[in-house]
Amino acid sequence: MDKLQVIETVKKIGVVAVIRGNTPDEAVQISEACIAGGVTAIEVAFTTPRAHEAILTLSEKYKDNAQVVIGAGTVLDAETARMAILNGAAFVVSPAFDEATIKLCNRYRVACMPGTTTIQGVIQALELGADIVKVFPGEVVGSKFIKAVKGPLPQAQMMPTGGVSIDNVAEWFKAGAVAVGAGGALTGGGKSLTEITETAKKFVVAVAEARK
Repeated sequence: MDKLQVIETVKKIGVVAVIRGNTPDEAVQISEACIAGGVTAIEVAFTTPRAHEAILTLSEKYKDNAQVVIGAGTVLDAETARMAILNGAAFVVSPAFDEATIKLCNRYRVACMPGTTTIQGVIQALELGADIVKVFPGEVVGSKFIKAVKGPLPQAQMMPTGGVSIDNVAEWFKAGAVAVGAGGALTGGGKSLTEITETAKKFVVAVAEARK
């Protein structure tokens, strides 16, 4: 899938599932539970052991499905980004701002989403060609941060992660977010795979309502 298509697909879905597993297989199973519920933008975090294996499995399985995009998360450096890309990651998400990672993603024309909670970080991300800025940790700065940044920087596309829930997802979109990242609220709390699928369905409904 072309980089621009990836970005538009992520924005259309509106929710990126942040996947953390104890094994690659567990990460794949959790991802598939999210996909079954309609959350088809998957971010496999590199805190998962051998995360690249899960990314490869998922990217191969869904390569012909234009509704599913598989990416990598918790990418701290360019080396990890390259590993993710070589294993099929269509987008790369970082919890912090790393210039080398952004440049590498641009070299391979892979969507890049660096993290920051400062307006200076947002400006630097835009200058380096980041596609979407991850607002992390979202619960620390709140939705007002996005609303405030959109004043001087209306062109900035932002995606909060951390503290995003079904109950507050509308606040983030109202503030100007183009998508949200959902971790614990979607897949945590000891949920079964069936419960994850049901929660994913609720997230999809909540996003649709928020955008009305």
